[in-house]
Amino acid sequence: MKGLYFGLIVPAVLALAAGSVQAQSQGASTSDHGAHHPAAPAAPSSSGAATMTDGEVRRVDRENGRITIRHGMIANLDMPPMTMVFRVKDPAVLDRVKEGQAVRFTAERIDGAFTVTQLEPVQ
Repeated sequence: MKGLYFGLIVPAVLALAAGSVQAQSQGASTSDHGAHHPAAPAAPSSSGAATMTDGEVRRVDRENGRITIRHGMIANLDMPPMTMVFRVKDPAVLDRVKEGQAVRFTAERIDGAFTVTQLEPVQ
């Protein structure tokens, strides 16, 4: 009985694991926004392709030069709407915004980190 159990269960577990690895390797190439992609440029392009995105400030972390923004689609980063923490290129912009405030901003991947390069409060 023990041999029959292992004879059926072990191959089933191995098949599931193999399917999981295959699914992960296929999915990683299509929707992994947080990973570093060697083929992707690490610095912003000089073409000015980044456009302003609407968002709402959720948290301002002046001490660490970071801001949490609930935002819409960021086209130049192919990033769907979400709430996330960004570095800021110029920490002085954090003095112009407060939690709950509507903003428009530009974000780019700089040295592998998502960074706000321009930030404007919405009046």
